[in-house]
Amino acid sequence: MAENALQNVLPPDRKVMIHFRVCELPKVEKLAKIDIRDLRAKHVGKLLAIEGLIRRVTEVRPRVMRAAFKCERCGNIQLVTQDDDYLKEPLACDQESGGCGAPAGKTRFKLLAEGIDETGHIVGPVDAAEKRVDNPNSLSEFVDTQKLEIQESPEGLRGGEQPKRLEVYCEDDMTGFVAPGDRVILNGVLRSKQKGRYANRSTFFEIYLKVISIDHLDKDFTDVEISKEDEKEIKKLVKDKNLRKKVISAIAPSIFGMEVEKEAIALQLFGGVQKIMNDKNRIRGDIHILLVGDPGVAKSQLLSYVSKLAPRGIYASGKSASAAGLTAAAVRSEEFGEGRWTLEAGALVLADMGICCIDELDKMEDKDRDSMHTAMEQQQISVAKAGITATLQTRCAVLAAANPNLGRFDTFKSLPEQIDLDPPLLTRFDVIFTITDKVDEATDRLLADHILKMHFTGEANQYRKANDDKRMFEDEEKIVEEKKPTLEVDFLRKYIAYTKRHCFPVMTPEAMKLINEYYVAMRHRSEHGAVAMTPRNIEAMIRLSEASARMKLQERVEVEDAEIAIRIVKYYLETTSKGEDGTIDTDIISTGLGSSQRDRIWTIIEIIKNIQGTDGASIDDITRLAEEQGVPISKVTEDLERLKRDGRIYERFEGRYRLA
Repeated sequence: MAENALQNVLPPDRKVMIHFRVCELPKVEKLAKIDIRDLRAKHVGKLLAIEGLIRRVTEVRPRVMRAAFKCERCGNIQLVTQDDDYLKEPLACDQESGGCGAPAGKTRFKLLAEGIDETGHIVGPVDAAEKRVDNPNSLSEFVDTQKLEIQESPEGLRGGEQPKRLEVYCEDDMTGFVAPGDRVILNGVLRSKQKGRYANRSTFFEIYLKVISIDHLDKDFTDVEISKEDEKEIKKLVKDKNLRKKVISAIAPSIFGMEVEKEAIALQLFGGVQKIMNDKNRIRGDIHILLVGDPGVAKSQLLSYVSKLAPRGIYASGKSASAAGLTAAAVRSEEFGEGRWTLEAGALVLADMGICCIDELDKMEDKDRDSMHTAMEQQQISVAKAGITATLQTRCAVLAAANPNLGRFDTFKSLPEQIDLDPPLLTRFDVIFTITDKVDEATDRLLADHILKMHFTGEANQYRKANDDKRMFEDEEKIVEEKKPTLEVDFLRKYIAYTKRHCFPVMTPEAMKLINEYYVAMRHRSEHGAVAMTPRNIEAMIRLSEASARMKLQERVEVEDAEIAIRIVKYYLETTSKGEDGTIDTDIISTGLGSSQRDRIWTIIEIIKNIQGTDGASIDDITRLAEEQGVPISKVTEDLERLKRDGRIYERFEGRYRLA
C-alpha cells in the first residue's frame, strides 16, 4: 500500500520502481526484537526484527509474480497473479479479455516464460509470433528472489544449546545483500505456509520471514548486553590489584595447573588490536594458540570451556571436520534451496570476530587442514564453488589441540617429528605449548587433591539441590567455597566484550624498545645457522602485549605488558624449539628441521654422492664415513629413512643407496 501511494504521487506517464523500506525498528512492545526460539503463532502477520547470523544463502534467481498464459485454442493471453510456491494456471480462458471461455479441461494453457522485470526490461528472448512486445501488459512479470537461513548468534546461547534457525525470503534490491557469516537484523513480516499440497495438505504450517529491510551489525560485540550495573562492576574490577590472577584463575578453574597456558588463553580471549595500514593492508590482531600434549591432560575440556566462555565461540572436532565444514560449503538442497546451489558457512566463518576451538587437529585430512592457512593469516577465504564466487571473513582467533603420533610426547624429539602437522601450518600459530604428564610426587599429590575437591564440590551441589539447600559441615562448606570461580562466566564474557568494544591500546616507546632489544639479542644468539627468533615472533609479542593492556582497560601498552608477552614467547620457544645441541632454533617449527639436523643430512647426501657409483653406496660405508665426520650411528639410520621418505634417495639394491 505504501509503495502504491508513493507511485500515485508521481505523474501518470512516469513509471519508477519504488520500494518502501522500514529500517532500525524502535524497541517498543509491538516492534520489539524477537529471538527465533520465541516465535509463536501470535507473531504471524506482524512486523518483526530478527537478529542473528546468516547461515545459508541461495543464488539469486527470478521468480514469476504475474504469469502470462496463452490459450492454445484461441491464442488469447491472460495474466494470473502468483502468490504461492507452485505455479497457478487459469481455470478457464478469460472471455472478458477476448478469450473463448473454454475451461482448463477443454484447452491447454502455455506459459509465456519470457517477460519483464520490475524495471520494465524484457527478460529472455522475444518471440514476435507469440508476444506483443509493444504491449508490456501482456508479458509475465518477474522479480529477483533469494532464500536465506538465519540462526541465533552463538554468544546468546547457554552451554550445550543448539541454535534455532528460520527461513527468510528476500526480493528485488534486498537480494545479494548478505553473505554467510554476516551478523544482521532482518526487518520483515512473519508469514506461514501450509505443508503438503492438494489432498496431502497438513494441518501444520511452516513459518518464514518476508524481508522488508536488512540492517548490518557493526560486529563490535554490541549484541552482548551490558547493563549500567555490569559496567560499574567492570570498572570496579579493573581497579583490583589482583585483576590478572582473577581472570586467569577463572579460565577453566576445574582444570589443575597449566598456569602459563591459561594466561596465554586469557590474553587470546581479549585479543590484540586489528590494524588497517595506510596502504589498506590489514594486520590481524587475533592470537592463535596450539596445545600439543599427552592424552588425559584436559586439552579437550579446556577447549570446550573456552568456546562457551568466549562471546563468540565455536567448537569443532578435527575428526569430523572437513575443509568445507571449517570454511564454506556449496550444497544443493532440495528442501532449502529447491534444488539450487546454496553457500553454507563453516566453523571459521561462523566464529568471525570470536574464537574457533578445533580439537584433534592432527586427526584431520591433509587437504582439509590446507584450507586453514589463508583463513588463519589473511583471515578471509575466497569461495569459488558450483558457480558461486564469494569472499567470506574469518576474523577469529584459533585455539587448537593435537596429540602426538605415538600417544605420549617424547621430550627428546622435536615437535614436528611427533605430530602429523605440516610446518607451514605450525608457523601460523603465535604460541605453541607442549603439555606433558610427568611423574612427580608433589605435583601428583596436588593434582589428586584438586580433582577430589572438585568432585566433592559437584556432589555437594547435587546434595543441596536434592535436600532443599541444606547446609553442610563447616569444613565441607570451606571446600565448596574454595572451589568457587573467582569470576562468574557470564560476567567474564561481558567483561571481554566490553574491553573489545571500548579499548584499543597503543604501544609506548618504552614497550617498543624492550621488544626490539629482546628480538635483537635473540637474533644475536643464533649460532651455526640456527635462527633463534623470526619476525613472526615479534608480531606474536606485540599481540600478546596489546591483549595484556586490553585486559586492564589501558589506553597504552606499558613495559609490564611487553614483559609478560616476552615471558610467554620465551617459554614457548624454550619448550618447543630447542635443537639437539640445546640452542633455540625456530627452523624446527618453520621447516621441520633444525640447523644441526640440516647439516647432518647434507653430510650424508655428500657421502652418498661421492661413493654411490653404479650400484649405490652401501649402508656400512655410509655409516663409517659419517662417523668419521662426527655423525652418530643412530642418527645415520634415522636420516637415511627421512631422505627415503622425502624421495631424495632410493634403495638401488637392499642396503645400497643412490641419489634420486
